Amino acid sequence: MPDAPLRLAVLASGRGSNLQAIIDAIEQKRLRVVLALVISNKAEAQALERARKHGVPAVFLDPKATPGREAYDAVILEHLRKHDVGLVALAGYMKIVTRVLIDAYANRIMNIHPSLLPSFPGLAAQQQALDWGVKVSGCTVHFVEEGVDTGPIIRQAAVLVTEGDTAESLEARILVEEHRIYPEAIQLFAEGRLMVEGRRVHIR
Repeated sequence: MPDAPLRLAVLASGRGSNLQAIIDAIEQKRLRVVLALVISNKAEAQALERARKHGVPAVFLDPKATPGREAYDAVILEHLRKHDVGLVALAGYMKIVTRVLIDAYANRIMNIHPSLLPSFPGLAAQQQALDWGVKVSGCTVHFVEEGVDTGPIIRQAAVLVTEGDTAESLEARILVEEHRIYPEAIQLFAEGRLMVEGRRVHIR
């Protein structure tokens, strides 16, 4: 009997464009996983509507209903286990993940960030890059650990910064690469080809 496909959950807070890229890759059979669940901390998140449109279970979990971040992550963890999730992908998820999830899913939580980490972690990465005057920016898929955007790097893609770029124009070009490399990184995980040694992620 062949191995069951990886069951993926996506945590998102906003429009869900990377979620859509993942859904598209699954439907085009470039990504061989089951999208088992989408969770948002925002009731109005477009990501929830995208999930429902494609028949994916979509859940809003209100952070105000729990006494703190760890309690909130414990509720998320219950949902992940209920859906037998093997990998969690953060896609525009605007909450810091606590040890509750990180310990339960060690090296099984991915995030995508719109810069070439370790440069420009945190918010407004595109504006940070422009303010610094860099000639090349890009995006990074990494495993999640307790630090903000500090986990081991899985994939990166470079994007040239042009004269006259704004944060919005640079964001749009970086987003194209995000949509390409995030499904690729998830597929590598699904194939069992990622091995973490310290800060390095080896691709077999």
